[in-house]
Amino acid sequence: MQARMASPAVAGGGPVATGEGSMNMRKWLPLVAVCAGTFMLLVDVTIVTVALPSMARGVHTSLPDLQWVLDLYALVLASLVLTAGSLADRIGRRAVYLGGLVVFAAASLACGLSGSAGLLIAARGVQGLGAAAMFATTMALISSSYSGWDRGIAFGIWAAVNGAAAAAGPVAGGLLATHFGWRWIFFVNLPVCAVAVVLTVLVVRESRDPGPRRIDLPGMVSFTAAAAALTWALIRGSWGSGVTLGLLAIAAAALVAFVVAERQRRDPMLDLSLLRNPTFTTLLVAVALLPAAAWAALAYQSLWLQSVLGLSPIRAGLLFLPMSLTTFGVSIPIGRVLHKASPRLLIGAGLLLIAAGALGQAVIRTGSGWAVEVPGLILVGLGAGLALGPLSATAMAAVPGPRAGMAAGAVNTFRQLGYAFGVAVLGEVFRGGLQHTAGQGLAGPLSGGHAAAVMTRGSGMAHLVHGAFAVGLDRTFVVAAGFGLAAGIAVFTFMRPRPAAPAPHQERDRDLVPPPRRVRQPVTPTKTPRHAALPPGIYTARAVNWAARGRPDRPRAHARRLRQLLLRQQRPSPQLPQQHGKTQRRLLRHGPNAPRQPPAHRPKSPAEVRR
Repeated sequence: MQARMASPAVAGGGPVATGEGSMNMRKWLPLVAVCAGTFMLLVDVTIVTVALPSMARGVHTSLPDLQWVLDLYALVLASLVLTAGSLADRIGRRAVYLGGLVVFAAASLACGLSGSAGLLIAARGVQGLGAAAMFATTMALISSSYSGWDRGIAFGIWAAVNGAAAAAGPVAGGLLATHFGWRWIFFVNLPVCAVAVVLTVLVVRESRDPGPRRIDLPGMVSFTAAAAALTWALIRGSWGSGVTLGLLAIAAAALVAFVVAERQRRDPMLDLSLLRNPTFTTLLVAVALLPAAAWAALAYQSLWLQSVLGLSPIRAGLLFLPMSLTTFGVSIPIGRVLHKASPRLLIGAGLLLIAAGALGQAVIRTGSGWAVEVPGLILVGLGAGLALGPLSATAMAAVPGPRAGMAAGAVNTFRQLGYAFGVAVLGEVFRGGLQHTAGQGLAGPLSGGHAAAVMTRGSGMAHLVHGAFAVGLDRTFVVAAGFGLAAGIAVFTFMRPRPAAPAPHQERDRDLVPPPRRVRQPVTPTKTPRHAALPPGIYTARAVNWAARGRPDRPRAHARRLRQLLLRQQRPSPQLPQQHGKTQRRLLRHGPNAPRQPPAHRPKSPAEVRR
């Protein structure tokens, strides 16, 4: 699971900022360390999109291989983020974050040195493992380092980094692929990992869950099998073949096994009862459809820009810069007003803007240039900036406090799964458009990044290739717009409107401090025995707490236990008047308001007679 929000049981050093602390640089160093890793792992989801044509020529890949380079990373990241969160709760979130940085750096080095498509795909899978360990702990580390107003600002910046990373990936990939080659889109991760490791060791404090839950291995295996089989079936296509149908059957069986395993476990990876909340379920659907609508089509758009229009990787990457800047510019002010505005309105409006932006990009014709895509990209960036920040915060607020970490992990999981499924579904739509116009024989070379070579075969081939890409991309963007429209309608229809979230100075900080422990009060019986009434005194509170551990439905046994406790106290209560030295025993037996009984007659002792 996503590492649950940090509790007071923390160890290690590092500053903890408060909402009223000074805005100094050292206070924000933990945020810098966390955002560096977050930006790097999210950039690597989309950084390869611009480098796909160069990568295809360098390792001789086809469209399914390119899809696996994109999808396997996102698939492993989505499948293991919840399990990595459970491990972080047990052994420490900072330790898991550091381990993820090391694994991510080693896998990035292997990706850059790979000489075949198989080795590259395998290294991308290991890279996703390290990314899952980092992504599972980022929100918990931020929550343990900040509180109040500073926490709202920190999560706003974190959301801005998330949105900007997804959009900045193509820009960074274009710059690196043009000047240094496609392998440097992986080598650049090494210095960033080194800086993030140093900052994390120095300024981020360790935290863990004092009551960690067991790792859900059956749930992890069945969930990963279901997601992998479904993604493989979507990438493979050929819906009438036995292999594809078998993969779909495996996915369905694994999904059923996951549901059964989660319902039988006392500490499941994903509590299925949370899905009964319509707001939370709607948010999961929205967070899955958002990346599918906004960014899944960028890989096929990059093929058109470079292999058909002849743009360099850096120029193709700079085309996506307006979307990146818009996402980053909108996310920061949204984080400042998140506690005032309606999250339902922000999320719904953002998804509808993404749908409008995707539909605005479905305007490619045979003679179109790159400029026709800019307005739609700006709309997508605006919608992503509006929706990304409120999605995570609202999902955690929609569930009980102890389940906030699980909700955050589910949001991250569905986001990456949505991107992986979006790449697979839109890739099938794109390939279908190419086959419809150019035929089965040319669809493979065109989708594999060899459109420039196909256009040199004859005078009429250039027009055919332009037309095939126009049809394929238009269909792809229409389907992406449908994803965004469906998500926006679902949010406005099924998400319950809630009042604005409380201001940071009014929040309970439930992520840092566990809810107060309920004290079990003894049940007052209908008919209280006379001897059960106790005088007030310094031992009464202790006696009540001691007796409350018994059976509240047995008042006589309670009174007996209370009487035994008070009789063990050798000192009389200072609040009781001393009458004949026997007040405490008399009041304990007869009650504080009982009439005083005359002392029993007894013969006087010799000393009393002489006195």
